[in-house]
Amino acid sequence: MKFARWVFRIAGVYGLIILTPHYFMEAAIGEHHPPAITHPEFFYGFLGVGIAWQIAFLIIAQDPQRFRLIVLPSILEKFSFGIAVVALYFQQRVAEGMLAAGAIDLVWGLLFIVAYLRLSAK
Repeated sequence: MKFARWVFRIAGVYGLIILTPHYFMEAAIGEHHPPAITHPEFFYGFLGVGIAWQIAFLIIAQDPQRFRLIVLPSILEKFSFGIAVVALYFQQRVAEGMLAAGAIDLVWGLLFIVAYLRLSAK
């Protein structure tokens, strides 16, 4: 259970550190990675959902055994982004930097699977 606690705690804190600053970066993202964001509702919606999941990871970390079933959609959360980014990269629709972000989520997804398997079903 210690493994799952640490994995989800670190994932939650890491995710908050990475995602939260994006609330203040809409214009900069448009300048450094044109074109500008044309649908801010999707951008801020993505951030809101992402941050909500980071909070969920921190909640899971408090009692992974109790929240074991929530680990399953957590795995989906990580793989849905990671796999999409890899596919987009091979279609030459995202840059290498985004590929790295997707790869990080795939690693988190694998760690979440290990945590899930190490938690016993009751």
